[in-house]
Amino acid sequence: MDGFLAFSLSVQNRRKSRAGQSLEHHLEALFQARSIRFSRGAETENRNRPDFLFPGHAEYTDSGFSPDLLTMLESKSTLKDRWRQVLPEAARIPSKHLLTLEPAISENQTDQMKAASPAGAACEAP
Repeated sequence: MDGFLAFSLSVQNRRKSRAGQSLEHHLEALFQARSIRFSRGAETENRNRPDFLFPGHAEYTDSGFSPDLLTMLESKSTLKDRWRQVLPEAARIPSKHLLTLEPAISENQTDQMKAASPAGAACEAP
């Protein structure tokens, strides 16, 4: 029984990973179609790899480039409590952006996100 459960879990995890990768590919195609400059999966501090950096990795690593002109986007097909993974990524960028396909985000989750956000950072759910 343990072997079957382990196999089932590995199949589920691969499916979820493919869904997340598919979301990233769709976003990448959208940004390219709109000629938006970005870097996908570029390494930042502590080997973090946010999904997208705007305008790009070169600007992010340039200490002379204003952090006010940098944007980070993380995509999660499902949210759960994984929004916390976004917080330490791209330390130069105080306001984090998160796109999710999660149909319903609880008010409690939104309140937790607001509490974890830097002062003045927006946190909205559609």
